[in-house]
Amino acid sequence: MLLPGFYKVLKAEWNELQLNAVVELNAAHEVFKGHFPNNPVTPGVCMLQLLTELTEQGVGKKLRIRECSNVKFMALINPEIHSVLQVNIAVSENESGYKIKASAGFEGTTALKVSALLSENL
Repeated sequence: MLLPGFYKVLKAEWNELQLNAVVELNAAHEVFKGHFPNNPVTPGVCMLQLLTELTEQGVGKKLRIRECSNVKFMALINPEIHSVLQVNIAVSENESGYKIKASAGFEGTTALKVSALLSENL
């Protein structure tokens, strides 16, 4: 985990390269003290890392983001208000690595949509 203690997985179910997970963000984590004081917002790069780490767990390999073809941040994630997120990741493997289509959100609100290519971290 790149940011130890940033989140914990409450539930994760893999079904033929489809992940449905529930994660809880740690509102007291150090990253939120700088982003932003008294008004914490989850950094987009941290959400991308969270999606990468969940994909790693599912495929059993260390991965890195190779390319993002589509990233949409649609709602702010304030961990003091919405600390529990629903995450969905569809994974397909090809010769270049693992292509993912992922989303994350809270209480029926989609906060993030991503299409990306992940490859082994050599």
